[in-house]
Amino acid sequence: MFEQTQIQEFKEAFTIMDQNRDGFIDKADLRDTFAALGRLNVKNEELEEMVKEAPGPINFTVFLTMFGEKLKGTDPEETILNAFKIFDPEGKGHIKADYIKEMLMTQADRFSQEEINQMFAAFPPDVSGNLDYKNLCYVITHGEEKD
Repeated sequence: MFEQTQIQEFKEAFTIMDQNRDGFIDKADLRDTFAALGRLNVKNEELEEMVKEAPGPINFTVFLTMFGEKLKGTDPEETILNAFKIFDPEGKGHIKADYIKEMLMTQADRFSQEEINQMFAAFPPDVSGNLDYKNLCYVITHGEEKD
């Protein structure tokens, strides 16, 4: 289901989240992980909902299975690229950041300003104000940037 490098990355993530190093991720581990990321006031109900997504105690195998199920619904890279190409009729491989921002905030499932800020923080436009959507699609589908 996953490549060896992906499994290693998931193992590293699991180890980081398993704060008490008991081999399982529980509510206390999730609370500590959120705290390490700067989010201190996580509601107990929110943590319970996360833990309930698993069929049982969350060891690494369950963790990996859960990620596989979540990622199964991800569209293939070509599908996502084709969606962006609608905004790039000349096939340049990039879109003006201001244009895509306007489209995302005014069409269909509209993005909020915060969502736009998050997107551009993760994928900043280049010095010319262009968003490299080919790289963005690669990261969405592969989880890491091209070398």
